[in-house]
Amino acid sequence: MSRPIRAVIDLNALRHNLGVVRRFAPAARVLGVVKANAYGHGVLRVARALAQAGVDGFALLELDAAVALREAGVTQRIVLLEGFFEPDELAVLARHGIDSAIHHAAQIQMLAHAPAGTTLNLLLKLNSGMNRLGFTEANFAGALTSLRECRSAGDLSLMTHFANADDALGVDWQLAAFNRMTAGVALPRTLANSAALIRYPQTQGDCVRPGIMLYGASPFPDVSAAELGLKPVMTLASQIIAVQHLKVGDSVGYGGTFKAAHDMRIGVVACGYADGYPRLAPSGTPVRVGDVMTTTVGRVSMDMLCVDITALPQAGVGTAVTLWGEGMPVDDVATAAGTVGYELLCALTPRVPVVEHG
Repeated sequence: MSRPIRAVIDLNALRHNLGVVRRFAPAARVLGVVKANAYGHGVLRVARALAQAGVDGFALLELDAAVALREAGVTQRIVLLEGFFEPDELAVLARHGIDSAIHHAAQIQMLAHAPAGTTLNLLLKLNSGMNRLGFTEANFAGALTSLRECRSAGDLSLMTHFANADDALGVDWQLAAFNRMTAGVALPRTLANSAALIRYPQTQGDCVRPGIMLYGASPFPDVSAAELGLKPVMTLASQIIAVQHLKVGDSVGYGGTFKAAHDMRIGVVACGYADGYPRLAPSGTPVRVGDVMTTTVGRVSMDMLCVDITALPQAGVGTAVTLWGEGMPVDDVATAAGTVGYELLCALTPRVPVVEHG
């Protein structure tokens, strides 16, 4: 008999969230971001559902995943957000009709020496202030000229990425830099991630790149997913597999980091950090037992964690537990653990069975 833990992927919620994207950005094309195995949700599963719902294309990092999408019959536009890394990848991209970001002079040199007949559509990435990838104001014009003269460069568009779309600093400083760099350049633009397309309509351009909001989590620390009209796509669920009774002063779990201040009932849940639950989640992290909110107690271990069921006399072995998802926002768990919902969703491990719904 298998462990009771499972991840339920609600494809209807995914389609709903794409509809929310379109309400925020009605005039822009939508590139659904499916990197990191679609944020842990399964890249083929997510791509098929979004394609059926009318998404315009997909953005990811992994070449093998991009090829797998084509081989699975996905016909929408596919973009590699970090582009290619080796010259021999160019033929693969061209053969499968996969577009590429281009952010470094070395990539332009690879294109310049590509075999005749190799043509790629490109997204020229500008460094507008995040200082990760992209051409700066000093070298953007030269890069654009080189690409326009390159026989392997097909359709060109422009892109950048915002560092502060989810906080008080906002995007104006980067948007001003981008507009200054591209003044007089009439090419399609893709700028907005989830936070920007929601909060800064002026960034939507020709194409938006929603990621986290597609999966039903919020890009903002101060606005819940529910307030944005989003629904959780992944629900990580398990059950209580044992019950312990603690007396005052008793501890639970490795290191005895939690000691009971009063008599308690503790539920032991089949879920741990080897399943993707954050080990650093402290006592007091919210969790849903049955239909009631309670909290974790003690240190998360590899295969188990413990929850306080003192006030839940109805809870016992076999009672359902929601670690995150429907009725238990992943962002709340992430906040308690000192991280973000992105990390928790991406961290789901292969040993957790995945069940599709919808």
